[in-house]
Amino acid sequence: MGQENKFQGLNAALASRPISASVPCRLDMGGTLDISTFVYPLNHLHPCTFNMALDLRTRVSLHPYYKDLVKVSSKGFESAEYPINEAPFDHPLGLMFAVAAHFQASGLHIDIESSSPPRSALGGSSSAAVALAAALSRRAGKKIFSGILKKKIALLAYLIEGSVAGVPCGLQDQLAAAYGGVNAWYWSGSMTGLVFRKRAVVKKSEFKELEKSIVLAYCGIPHESKDINSRWVKGFVSGERRSSWHEIVAYTKDFVEALYLKNINDAVKAIRSEVSIRKEMTPDVLDDMGESLVESAEKNSCGARFKGAGGGGCIWAIGEADNITRLKCVWEDDLKNSKEAHLIDVKIDSKGLIFHNC
Repeated sequence: MGQENKFQGLNAALASRPISASVPCRLDMGGTLDISTFVYPLNHLHPCTFNMALDLRTRVSLHPYYKDLVKVSSKGFESAEYPINEAPFDHPLGLMFAVAAHFQASGLHIDIESSSPPRSALGGSSSAAVALAAALSRRAGKKIFSGILKKKIALLAYLIEGSVAGVPCGLQDQLAAAYGGVNAWYWSGSMTGLVFRKRAVVKKSEFKELEKSIVLAYCGIPHESKDINSRWVKGFVSGERRSSWHEIVAYTKDFVEALYLKNINDAVKAIRSEVSIRKEMTPDVLDDMGESLVESAEKNSCGARFKGAGGGGCIWAIGEADNITRLKCVWEDDLKNSKEAHLIDVKIDSKGLIFHNC
């Protein structure tokens, strides 16, 4: 029996028991270094990216739909449906259609529910692709519990996204979604061995203490990373400011070591230095609200950073617990000037990819 017929034959089961998978989103530092354009030329520096999975879950559920059609629904976007082999991958929901096309998963309604604001730069679309790939793999009869299979799902989602995005893509969002936790990801650039090495920076037993040292704000302005990311890539390829990227590698590693050693003040210094370099390269990486929040953080002995590639979305800060408590009050006042802006409660996720109703 072909894969197409197998999927159609499972619609009756979905009607009574939908398949559902969910994954966390993430905070990050050192982003862009997970893009292959940077990984290989900077391989001698052993670049890494840091991320922290947040218990703001993106949940993808599969429901039966009309034969030969696939429908995708997600809050913040207009629902869309197409024949599986005619779905546009440049659509706002195109990544989901591309994942569905890989599995030839017609006759489905893909429903996406996200706990994070739409286009908040918390890795939502990449996370959704991981959850969808996992749900469709489960529907095809594959069991996904081991680290090896989680890795395969993360890599599959990453490769599909890179094939349709039109810009170079990184892998950190998919890994945070699949594995959860607080990790540094070291990019080997290897063609035969491990693509990456995972290092747990903070133990699960220490998550609650770390949460006291983090604050996260949504600035109320949707994030769009393509322009800034593409400018960083273009500048790097053309030879501009290579030394700046060497410094970004160093400061990211400094941040990881400081957090591992629970030296919050050194982590603050590292994140401030990394952001300063990014701002020099692309001043618009922070909008007006972002600039205000970063300045407030520094005045309160904290360090703050944009999420992802910046240009809107979220800003997060780290500092000693007392300083963060004070900064939360300052940020709440700053955010009152934007209708949609608000603080987001930080809870670190330890589970990564999980299934529901299976």
